[in-house]
Amino acid sequence: MNANVLTEVAREAAERGMWKDGDKIVVAVSGGADSMALLHLLHALAGPRRLRIVAAHVNHGFRGEESEAELALVRAYAERLGVPCETAELNLATYIEENRLNLQAAAREKRYAFLHRIAEQYAAASIALAHHADDQAETVMMRIIRGAGLGGLSGIPVKRSENNVELIRPLLRMNKSDLLRYCEEQGIPYCTDSSNLERHYFRNQVRLDILPYLSRFNPQLPLSLQRLAEVAGEEDDFLAGEAGRLFGSIVQADQGEYAVRCNELWGLHVALQRRLIKLILSYLSQDTENISFDGIERMRFAAAPDAPSTWRMDAGSGVRCLREYESMRWLKAPLAGMDRNPGSYSYEIREGMAYLNAESAGWTFMFQWLDPEADGQRKAVSRGEALFDASQLSFPLRIRNRRPGDRIQVLGLNGSKKVQDMFVDEKIPPSGRESYPLLCDAEGRLLWIPGLRRSAHALAGENSRKLLHIKAQGE
Repeated sequence: MNANVLTEVAREAAERGMWKDGDKIVVAVSGGADSMALLHLLHALAGPRRLRIVAAHVNHGFRGEESEAELALVRAYAERLGVPCETAELNLATYIEENRLNLQAAAREKRYAFLHRIAEQYAAASIALAHHADDQAETVMMRIIRGAGLGGLSGIPVKRSENNVELIRPLLRMNKSDLLRYCEEQGIPYCTDSSNLERHYFRNQVRLDILPYLSRFNPQLPLSLQRLAEVAGEEDDFLAGEAGRLFGSIVQADQGEYAVRCNELWGLHVALQRRLIKLILSYLSQDTENISFDGIERMRFAAAPDAPSTWRMDAGSGVRCLREYESMRWLKAPLAGMDRNPGSYSYEIREGMAYLNAESAGWTFMFQWLDPEADGQRKAVSRGEALFDASQLSFPLRIRNRRPGDRIQVLGLNGSKKVQDMFVDEKIPPSGRESYPLLCDAEGRLLWIPGLRRSAHALAGENSRKLLHIKAQGE
């Protein structure tokens, strides 16, 4: 037995914590040299570690007799090793049509679903996949060509969790040539996939043409790409951890909406700004890969000190991003008040009423009807309270949202002022303006913008004989 290959795989598995004594492992075996070598290696390691190995093979039916031969080979070799073998034959035509997938994507999706089903059936801790160092180099080169960030350059992960099972790749540091030599030395049978020579697959073009051409300039190019993937992966993990820490400390989460103060986001290193934005987006959508680099940059620069104080964009994948003064917000679309008018609402306040829940506004109002002689004088002690001379009010009063042209005779100012301008001055977020409550009397006079300013009408004074004290509270 080639002790070097076996020792290297055992060392890599121990270093990465791929399994522990007594684990059950499902091995994905296509019938090619890589996966047949993996099956043999794990079988050899099973005894000392008390591992239980299960072979799993999928016949996609792409290559007729060739696919049938692979199925027969895997079954026979698993039987020779004394390893249970589970197989599946797929008919992908209907699945491709229903899910609008290409052939390769559909095959991968169904293959992984089968592997997870076998892992569940055997209560396996992990699924072992036979990706090797040459696969890693090809993947990194493909992503460089297509355009990738640090996460993309990290290539194929050695280990990751998926549906409560670990996907492990014990051969990721082994070269294809080492695995072929191992198969020859150990007498391990394998099949050669003729589709690996078809250049209409992008990966095959990279393997057959691009990497050999570029290797003329650097004979160690595949090794360099493997090292790039390893370094990028470790740095990617570090940045992901830092972004997670920041998320917990500076991001406010509330019912599927995420917000961060502009100065806190902008004060981070640019790499962490991007990471944090992408992390927030990942919580809102599973399809964040479709959100472009340019989109991330637009969101990042929206938090800059000299950026407009109110701003919004469709980030894609059903996510909206807004800047509202000193806060950046991300939420699922549609957003009430941003794309559509929430509709008019109006609540009547009759004399003697004690409480009103203005549900459409998200505010509640409490009313006290006071006799100054009996109850003593009162004052409004905060912007959330207002005191009126009730004898000067025209009832019924109303709580309603704003209308075009609304103006208020602001206490302490000469003349009237537009409600829209008041909202801007007070930095009320655009998304909340359409539903913001206003207090009016029966003659349509605007009396109070709760939490902001009141009008000069119906001021309470020493001669007032009947007072109305209102306390307002928003969500």
